[in-house]
Amino acid sequence: MRAGRRTGAWAGVLRIRRPGRLAAEAGALLVAVVVAFPLYWMVLSAFKPAGEVQSAHPRPWTLSPSLDSFRRVFTQEDFGRYFLNSLLVAGSVVVLSALIAFLAATAVARFRFRFRTTLLIMFLVAQMVPVEALTIPLFFLMRDLGQLNTLGSLILPHLAFSLPFAIWMLRGFVKGVPVALEEAAALDGASRTRFLWQILFPLVFPGLVATSVFSFISAWNDFLFAKSFIISDTSQSTLPMALLVFFKPDENDWGGIMAGSTVMTLPVLVLFVLVQRRLVLGVGGAVK
Repeated sequence: MRAGRRTGAWAGVLRIRRPGRLAAEAGALLVAVVVAFPLYWMVLSAFKPAGEVQSAHPRPWTLSPSLDSFRRVFTQEDFGRYFLNSLLVAGSVVVLSALIAFLAATAVARFRFRFRTTLLIMFLVAQMVPVEALTIPLFFLMRDLGQLNTLGSLILPHLAFSLPFAIWMLRGFVKGVPVALEEAAALDGASRTRFLWQILFPLVFPGLVATSVFSFISAWNDFLFAKSFIISDTSQSTLPMALLVFFKPDENDWGGIMAGSTVMTLPVLVLFVLVQRRLVLGVGGAVK
């Protein structure tokens, strides 16, 4: 009798929750469609012939897919160099920001020192300053450092802007590691350096992956700094600058623009596929 009552109660709960769950899933699906539609239209336009791309009555499909837009992109002069420059800038920012942020987050979370709280507040303030407001001061700074027309003028600003977010996020991961674990390692004869790299680093690695993804996207998609700091030496340009070739005074090559944008998006998608599990763990751990 009691089992029958419990079964009926659970059935009532499921009936009550089911419409709400369906509504949530429908809302999530709608948001996913809205977010994915620009990406779909970009890829579709990249495969459309020139006549369909510039048609006054666009259709969400194509009957005659073409690779002409991709041919124009890959036959562009120095396209490979631009791709390697973007990869070098983004890779350098990811590696340096991960290393510095890990050490800084460990120091902020484990050690007590003067102005510690002030330093943490400064990290938040640095995130609030718009990048556009600092472009001109950064231009003069790079000029005085002799870094204009070099990849260093792109690496240094992105490194500076990615560090506050990375340090603040990794600080939560480091604090989540019990101090007793460090004490146990010390009792076993492990030095602080060994604990740092052999024990603490693997534990906070999901957080490093999450911050590295954001740093990579910011550096990979950068156009403002590349346009402002790379003035005369086009051999130091990055991939977003290569898209300017398809913006012509008389008529823009929208097929080439969409094909180039698709090529730019592929490395980011590949990175997400490779680190998606650790990325979810990293973001979830930061929230926890």
